[in-house]
Amino acid sequence: MQALDIWKAVVDDRVDFLDDLIALLDGLGVRYCVIGGQGVNAYVEPLISVDLALAVVAEQIDAVELAAERFVVERCEHILAISAAGSNLRVQVQLDPRYFGFPAHSARRDVLGVSLPVASIADVLRGKVWAAQGSTRGPTKRRKDLLDIERLVEAYPELRARLPEDIKTKLEY
Repeated sequence: MQALDIWKAVVDDRVDFLDDLIALLDGLGVRYCVIGGQGVNAYVEPLISVDLALAVVAEQIDAVELAAERFVVERCEHILAISAAGSNLRVQVQLDPRYFGFPAHSARRDVLGVSLPVASIADVLRGKVWAAQGSTRGPTKRRKDLLDIERLVEAYPELRARLPEDIKTKLEY
């Protein structure tokens, strides 16, 4: 079984939501990249998740909202949540302006069997640090963010120098 088949089975994507969403974004010419846990997965040994976080350039957020013609799109405080009936895949498009520059530094990489634009490793790490420091995220999410940071630093020890002290003290190094 291929990684993509496993991921689709885990997210129970019976309607090819991932494929359709990526085709829509590409068709609209949206400059986006994968961030978050799946971004981490593009650089280290992957962990399966039902989440897919994306960063989009600022001037194309409105274009992403056009996805509402085909999918369920909900604007929340910090994200656009995109979903589809028949799939448990949860796509979150970041609305935090700190992420708007990430697509400019992205490159195509394998994300669980799919070739997608992925934020640079420095940007993926930066986003994970922001998430781990976020006070609005629950404790389980923050621990996962720390695990993702540890996974990156273990594979790329030179990244440790980019970590703020408050994060370094929480890691098991």
